[in-house]
This record gives sequence, C-alpha cells and structure tokens, in this order.
Amino acid sequence: MTPADTELARPLPPVRGRWRRVWRHRRLMHHNRLAAGVVAVNLVVLADGGWWGDLGTISSMVLANVALAALIRQQYVINAIFLSATSAPVTWPLRVRALLGKVYHVFGGIHVGGMASATGWFLVFAATATVQPVGAAVLVVTYLIAALLLAMITSALPTFRARHHNRFELMHRFGGWGLLALFWLHSLLFSALVSATGPAPILVLLVVSISIALPWLRLRRVPVRISSPSSHVALVRFDYGVTPFAGSSTTVSRSPLREWHSFANVPSPGMPGFRLTISRAGDWTGALIDDRPSHLWVKGIPTAGVGNIDRLFRRVVWVATGSGIGPCLPHLLSRETPSRLVWSTRDPRATYGDDLVEEILAVQPDPVIWDTTALGKPDLVALAYQAYREFDAEAVICISNKKTTWNVVEQLEMRGIPAYGAIWDS
Repeated sequence: MTPADTELARPLPPVRGRWRRVWRHRRLMHHNRLAAGVVAVNLVVLADGGWWGDLGTISSMVLANVALAALIRQQYVINAIFLSATSAPVTWPLRVRALLGKVYHVFGGIHVGGMASATGWFLVFAATATVQPVGAAVLVVTYLIAALLLAMITSALPTFRARHHNRFELMHRFGGWGLLALFWLHSLLFSALVSATGPAPILVLLVVSISIALPWLRLRRVPVRISSPSSHVALVRFDYGVTPFAGSSTTVSRSPLREWHSFANVPSPGMPGFRLTISRAGDWTGALIDDRPSHLWVKGIPTAGVGNIDRLFRRVVWVATGSGIGPCLPHLLSRETPSRLVWSTRDPRATYGDDLVEEILAVQPDPVIWDTTALGKPDLVALAYQAYREFDAEAVICISNKKTTWNVVEQLEMRGIPAYGAIWDS
C-alpha cells in the first residue's frame, strides 16, 4: 500500500444510542455475561435455602460446578461445540449467525463461572463442616482444598496473570492436579462418612480425571524445521503425521511440565503437515527464534479457535497485525469464505520473507497491507470499517494483541458491525 492510498473514503460513523455503547462495552462482553449467568444460577440455588446444613447437597453442587468448569475446556468438547455452532447455513438471519459467532466466549465464560461458583460452594461446605462432626481427616482435607481454590482464583485474576503469567500457568497446572487429587481423597473420606451419597461423586471425578488426562496421553516430542526470515519471526514447520484443519491451534513446549504456548496452525491446501508463525514477543519466543531447536513437544489434538467462525458468513474481513497473519493465512489459502485482508506490520517482506508475502498475494490480489515502517501506525478501526464497506462483508475478525483486538471489536460492534477477536480468558 502506498502513502497515496491511505486516505479513507468513508469516515467512521458515530456511535448511535447510549444503550449500544453500554451493551457493547468490553466489560459486558459475552464471556463476562456467561460467567455472571453461571454464578447467578448458583446464587438462586444458594438463596433457596433447602441445602442448609446438608453437606451431601453442598458437595454435589461443588462437584457439579467443578465438572462444568473442567469439561467445557476439554479439547473434544470445544471442537464439538464449535462444529455445532458453525454449521448454521449462511441463509439464516445475520443476527442469529452473528450471535453464534460468539461461540468462543462460551468456553472461558462457563469455565470462570463454574470455578468461581465451585469455590463459593466449597467455602460454604468448609464453614458447615467446621460446625458439624465430620472428623479431623475430612476437615483437614477440606481446609487444604479451600486454600488451594482461593490461591488458584487469586492467581487467575487479570492483574496477576498479566504481571506473572508463568507463575499463573504453573499454579493452574500443578494446583489443578493437586486439587483433583485432594478432591478424590475428600470424596472417598466423605463417602465413608455419609454413605447416602452413593457412587455419583466418584463417577463425576472419574469423568473429570479422564478429561484432564486425555491431552497428556497424546504428549509427544516431534521434529520441527525452523526458518527465520528475520530476527523477529520464526516459521516452524511440522510434519509428524498430523494435518490440522484451518482455524485450529496447537500447543507446543520445550519443557512440557513448565510452560505451553498455543499458536494457530497454518495448513496448506493439498499438503501434509502445517506451519506456525511465531513472533518475538517474550523470553520463550525469543529463545525459540534464536536457538531454532530441532524438536518440540506437542500434546492433545488440534483445537478449534475464533477463526472457525468465518464459515458462518458470506464475506468477511480479516484484520491482522504482525504475526497475527498466521491465524488468518489458512482461511485465506482455503478460500472457503470470500475474504478481504487488512494487515498492519513492519516491512512485511523484510520481516516475514518474500515467500510468505507472495503466498498471500496469490490468494489476495487486493489486500490492504500497511507497512508501519513507511507509513507509521494506522487507525485499524477505520481501515477495518473501510474494507468492511467496500467488500460488502458481513463480519470482521481481528487477530492482534489484546489492546488492539479489544479496541477494534468494541468500536465496530458499537456501530452495529459483527466483530470478533480473542478474549484472553482463563
């Protein structure tokens, strides 16, 4: 794109209606509404009062919420829900399809609401057990679980996660495993104390345990080929017998017990294997670019992500910054949904290589590629709106950093345009 092309023919329309401005604010995104909804249902049960003093009922509510929070994040469940939601035909009303496009909010929203509710119910259990004759063993395990639940909730708060992400990840992984083991011990001790509970708690914990174990049963160390067109980017190629679907992601690691990172898969039509596009964005990605390891760890199965929702629409605009082009690329290459690309990045050919740029131009003869080195930082909301109107699109999908994604999605939705992007939930 040349400087002469940067004038926007269509000014961004004003936001009309105070209600739309409030309802589309990021604090009221579908993720938060779902979390609040799950908590609200639990509060209704709590307010009913029929459970008072009944440790068996309280324990059942704890396990129900724990199971909900765990299963909604299971990879097979995620893929099944995505497939169901995105199978709606494009002949359905846009309002319905636009709502179905928010399916990716379901997983984080219900997970957060479920764990918050489980913690609340377990604190009620701990308080009730303290004044009832449950025995020292049950009481000790109860207090350990309560402390661990509170620690995990605290580490998952946005401020803590942003400042100490690695600690959050370790707490979530090892704390979650420890929590599961303690729940097993607690259920066995409590079942022996209250024989009327039956086998249901054990069956629920068994399902949750299998759900958590499944991705780890597919843990493997696989060979990779890494090339770096520049010191800013690594193009990581995999060919170990798995060709993922467009719109999926793979989690990779160099130390499987320490940290995992998820990246969008870039399969090429008619070719085995896939690629990942990884930018230098921290210590882990920087070391990967510099060291170029010969092998990486992968686990689980390719898992659906926000990009899958493009099939719900007749025409979409993809907005990407930097290596956000990676999640967009498989959809551009497949051409299943007519699309227009808006890509803002530093010197694209020098950063990502001629091959990648030419690959994009082969399927997008008229993209908006904004070279920030030559043109400076763009107004992505205005560029997205311009492309949306010119291309007669039905939706905009933004793949960028948290601040930019939230801004683009929020500003477009306030103007009545269906817009989507990652939410960085738990």
